[in-house]
Amino acid sequence: MKNRGFTLVEIMLVVGLVVILLTLAMPSILRSRIVANESAAIANLKTVENACQLYHIAKQTYPTDLIDLAFPASDPPYIDPVLAQGRKQGYLFVYSLADPDHFTLNANPTTTGLLKGRYFYVDESGAIKANPDSQAGPGDETVK
Repeated sequence: MKNRGFTLVEIMLVVGLVVILLTLAMPSILRSRIVANESAAIANLKTVENACQLYHIAKQTYPTDLIDLAFPASDPPYIDPVLAQGRKQGYLFVYSLADPDHFTLNANPTTTGLLKGRYFYVDESGAIKANPDSQAGPGDETVK
């Protein structure tokens, strides 16, 4: 009767192939995650900017902070409570009211190293700016 099963060489070959495939796929997976977080940050910036415009129309001033745009400070709420806390999907959102007619909002990545995405900025103009290395500002490149 013959022994059935895999030899040690066959198992090592399969494990080696799996490791090679994972090594080739990992950069793409990590880049996809960064792109997804950046897209979410841009969408959240647009949401907050639109909410600020609606708030300004209703109250003739921009909100003092993000919490003013969420329930219970605002009924109905302009943004969800998670975003109002300033941290969502790998980004920290920093809102600043310059005066009743001007605000700034920065989205800074919370991770460092390989998984760090770009930094973003928006103000009452609605133009979203990006900087790959440090906090974005009005002079940075516009996101298309």
